[in-house]
Amino acid sequence: MSTGKIAVAGATGRLGVHVVDVLTAQGHQVVPISRATGVDIITGEGLAEALTGVEVIIDVASWHGSEQEAATEFFRTSARTLHEEGRRAGATRIVAASIIGADKATSGFVAAKKVHEELLLAGPLPVRLLRAAQFHEFVGQLLDWQQGDVAYLPSLPTQLVACRTVAEELVDLALAAEAPETPIPEIAGPRKENMADAARLLGALRGIEVVGIDGGGIPDAEIAAAGGFLPGPHAKLAGPTFSEWLDTRP
Repeated sequence: MSTGKIAVAGATGRLGVHVVDVLTAQGHQVVPISRATGVDIITGEGLAEALTGVEVIIDVASWHGSEQEAATEFFRTSARTLHEEGRRAGATRIVAASIIGADKATSGFVAAKKVHEELLLAGPLPVRLLRAAQFHEFVGQLLDWQQGDVAYLPSLPTQLVACRTVAEELVDLALAAEAPETPIPEIAGPRKENMADAARLLGALRGIEVVGIDGGGIPDAEIAAAGGFLPGPHAKLAGPTFSEWLDTRP
């Protein structure tokens, strides 16, 4: 179990806020890293100071859009910067969140995460990765991107998981005395679901009609339709389900 300071890159993001909360609840000394705290993992501004005395870096920083080239450049730079400054600071490892199926991706944001994984693993510090399924919270984001009272969303298989569940698993991975053996660990929700069906549940609460469509317009739709982004047999499956999670929303 780590006793030193733990830095969280992307601390104010969707996953990062949960990671910080889990660490804080366990009594760890947390260094939140984000532009909101005056630290930039792209330019490096404030990073050396922030990482002083840090033992473990948890990287959950993400690009805000889905465009592959921009996301790849973000991850390329952030991986290099965290490795360089982390090594100088004497950190023992980087622990990062990725996406189930990233190794299979050929286009889009998930392909950018594939590059991110490769660059992190090639750096000087030891790296532990956790691949997660799409978050429950992502369904609301899909609806936010739509205009009007009807949303057209792909009917593709997924195994949605709560951000909080991913954060808890990521913290356990970060603090474990030994690195996991291959394959890269995965975390997903308790059951296979359909993205459009899940969105219908949320859409009903928002007064939005959801129409399921063929996923042909999204990156790697054929891979997704074939189950390429579903968890493997070694994955940890943990609740709540999407409907259970929705019931707890304010």
